[in-house]
Amino acid sequence: MLVFPEALSKEEVEDLNAMVQPVEKFFTEDLDSKSIDANAVIPDEVLDQIKEFGLYGQQIPIEYGGLELNATQYTRMAEVTGLDAAIGVTLAAHQTIGLKGILIAGTEEQKAKYLPRLATGEHTAAFALTEPSSGSDAASIQTKATLSEDGKTFLLNGEKIWITNGGTADIFTVFAKAEVTDEITGKQEEKVTAFIVERSFGGITNGKPEDKLGIRGSNTCQVFFDNTPVPIENVIGDVGGGFKIAMSILNSGRFSMGSTVAGAIKHVLRISADYAIHRTQFKTKLKDFQIIKDKFTFMAAQIYAMESMAYLTAATIDAHQHADCSVEAAIVKVFSSEAGWECASECLQVLGGLGFTKDYPHERYLRDARICQIFEGTNEILRLFIALGGIQHAGKELAQDLTRMKDPLNNLGFMISKAMDRRRRSKKRPVLPYKLIHEVHPDVAPIAEELEIRLLRFQFTIENQLSIYRERIVEEQLILKRISDVAIDLYAMTCVLARASRSLSIGQKNAEHEKLLAHWFCRKALERITKDLHDLNAGPVNNGDFDSDKIADEIFKNGGYACEHPLSRNW
Repeated sequence: MLVFPEALSKEEVEDLNAMVQPVEKFFTEDLDSKSIDANAVIPDEVLDQIKEFGLYGQQIPIEYGGLELNATQYTRMAEVTGLDAAIGVTLAAHQTIGLKGILIAGTEEQKAKYLPRLATGEHTAAFALTEPSSGSDAASIQTKATLSEDGKTFLLNGEKIWITNGGTADIFTVFAKAEVTDEITGKQEEKVTAFIVERSFGGITNGKPEDKLGIRGSNTCQVFFDNTPVPIENVIGDVGGGFKIAMSILNSGRFSMGSTVAGAIKHVLRISADYAIHRTQFKTKLKDFQIIKDKFTFMAAQIYAMESMAYLTAATIDAHQHADCSVEAAIVKVFSSEAGWECASECLQVLGGLGFTKDYPHERYLRDARICQIFEGTNEILRLFIALGGIQHAGKELAQDLTRMKDPLNNLGFMISKAMDRRRRSKKRPVLPYKLIHEVHPDVAPIAEELEIRLLRFQFTIENQLSIYRERIVEEQLILKRISDVAIDLYAMTCVLARASRSLSIGQKNAEHEKLLAHWFCRKALERITKDLHDLNAGPVNNGDFDSDKIADEIFKNGGYACEHPLSRNW
């Protein structure tokens, strides 16, 4: 994993650059994003131009009229389309979730019928999953699909909320509960099912567009289904198999958020850097103040990490036909959404009061950035997903080990080797079996060694937590959060080191600058990892988790802040 992959050939890179160039020119020179934000709508002529570029069919195969971009190519294009968040979200809702179900699970007939017009933008797609009573808990949706007596049509009834493109879409991927018969028990039960629903089927209405904090130009609204007839041939996959399809759709699209956010932040960073270069205070340029320099170093390091994670993950997806990078994609999403929010805030801070006005785009980028921590799975839910996905394998191994430990006399050799292994990994300077220092350029080898040490300590810590909590680990959310945070930092370090090592090895322009960024980022990541591992091993009483639970319980008991006003007294 410390080898940064060469995902595209020279010719493919040249073709991609030729494709990106006019799109980038349009987004940076011709697009009035300020007006889109103010009017809360993307003009038809803008959407027409985007369709002309072929951006509605980026991931649709060429045979259906699309561009058939692979994950790496799509990641590069997302850097540009994310320059206007409303347009970026509109396109993402159309293709990474709206039509993705047809791509990954649709029949050949479904693909032939729907993909050509979705590729040109003649039709727009939307993804209808979230409901008033089911946000992150997708399995609890209430929308019903009732099969007609002749068995040819489902009637959909229910309400969906926060649907991007909900008021403009022609084609919906809708998730509803339909009755299925359990093959073992023979009982009827309701299970989530995915449907392709055309607006033209009738029985579909939508509410007014939501008045949002950010991504204001994108269309987001409620969608209502009232006895909407859906032919049985429009079921995606099997009846009752919709939950798995929904998760596959969501898991497959998150990786591109790294490049989307990085592209946007690079844009506002340039504006802030130009301001710092020319602005003088106390007879000194802003760029010469150390505290300002530190902000730009932080932002550049975060951008470097976002890019590295997004492109390494995309290359991994491209290298394997059925790659399961759901955990890695979730890591990219969590890291990039939070780093993007921090960087947007810091870019604004450099401009001071000017950044707080609409004369500069910073306040818009800050507002737009906030949604990234919420949609496509809230970061809180994704942290649990990352942690549980990461420790699943460790849990299976531990269960096997515990079984053998219950019979020590017949597993003496195993007991001794396990004890020695744990001792090696628990030491301050453990034995390093992977020799990562030999996998990277010598200039970043010391950080690779520190990475391997933290990996071994992380493994040791997870085993400790599993041995303490066993099955109850799924309920210990603060433990899972720390495990997730360590996993995020370890993956970020891996991607950053791999990229910096590649740049140094091939003599990339500004490779020394990349080396400095890698060192700076990894030092900060190592500090966070060390603290998280310490807190995990310290336990809930010593790390503050026990007190945190009690404090929050008191707040909820009082219906808000529970302390007396500082001016109050016991007279």
